[in-house]
Amino acid sequence: MAKASSLRSWLAAGALALAVAGCQSLGNNGLSNISVDPDTGSEANIGSLTSVIERNPRDPAAYNVRGAAYGKAGEYKRALDDFNTALQLDPNFAPAYANRGLIHRLRGDTQEAFNDYSRAIQADPNYATAYVGRGTIYRQQGRLSEALSDYSSAVRLDPTDPQAFHNQGLAYQASGNHTAAIESFTKAIGLSPLASEPFNGRGQSYMAIGDFKTALDDFDEAVKRDRNSYIAWTNQGLALEALGDRKKAFNSFARASTLNPRYQPAKEGMHRTSST
Repeated sequence: MAKASSLRSWLAAGALALAVAGCQSLGNNGLSNISVDPDTGSEANIGSLTSVIERNPRDPAAYNVRGAAYGKAGEYKRALDDFNTALQLDPNFAPAYANRGLIHRLRGDTQEAFNDYSRAIQADPNYATAYVGRGTIYRQQGRLSEALSDYSSAVRLDPTDPQAFHNQGLAYQASGNHTAAIESFTKAIGLSPLASEPFNGRGQSYMAIGDFKTALDDFDEAVKRDRNSYIAWTNQGLALEALGDRKKAFNSFARASTLNPRYQPAKEGMHRTSST
């Protein structure tokens, strides 16, 4: 019995990778690189998790982790099947509700996602990941006070989660409280200094308050960490343009446009800063 309990604890911890990966922003600041094992959705990993399930067919945590791997691999139907099985075995297993909520959100089923995050919180009021997930839905719906309430709960319950602070920063930013946003992004950076997105988010708030030099420093850090972020390159161009360096601004906009030729802000920036 002790061995089964230990296995369940290990698997439950592993399931958080998908939940963290799914707490994306509104398209330009998702922390997709934080706490995500790149092999989570690999065929070999799914095969090994299936072997675990065969040895422990009544363990909901085993299904939860394999469901997370299926979700990482984009196999949403199989992921939902595994989360449903986990919840049949344990109707109070909060991680499975949260992970199922993430899959619903990725599939565009926002109400189902909201319901599952709320069920996860009901099953375990101390499960920080569920507050981040539900807060993200609130934020995307423009319900910023509810979003900030959920993010506040998340950072109180888990003050080591950079995703929670990052999303809190996005909500403060959307509400116009850039001082608080900068503080939240700074905490996210301290917890995950290799992530590009918090630098990009903080730079946007510095731009909003007119501190273009500090904003540029943050955008420089963002593109160092993610050379393929057309958003960060565009923001770097905007900061350079605001500082009067049109030539360098044009180069940044051009890099962004190369990465995403359909991104209109980059194209418009190139037009404004072109020497011809």
